[in-house]
Amino acid sequence: MPERQQEQLHAIVHGLVQGVSFRYYTIQEATRLAVTGWVRNRPDRTVEVRAEGSRTQLEALLDYLRHGPPAAHVSEVTVEWLPATGQYDSFEARFDGID
Repeated sequence: MPERQQEQLHAIVHGLVQGVSFRYYTIQEATRLAVTGWVRNRPDRTVEVRAEGSRTQLEALLDYLRHGPPAAHVSEVTVEWLPATGQYDSFEARFDGID
């Protein structure tokens, strides 16, 4: 039986996570998992992710975020679980942080 309860994952990924295609690969993984939301670089050299989907989908995305693409070196992921807002139609990169 599919999960119907939607949640939101807010994650901040620390380490060597900018300049290693982290956003690109996160979009690929989120699309594969059929979650919605966004990913962006932040000025403090972390990557921020907001994603919505079932807990199972979001846990799978979180597992990915904990290691990232081959060139990344993730040292920590801070996580906050929130109620889903339903405001996202797809998963994309945002550029309101830093590139």
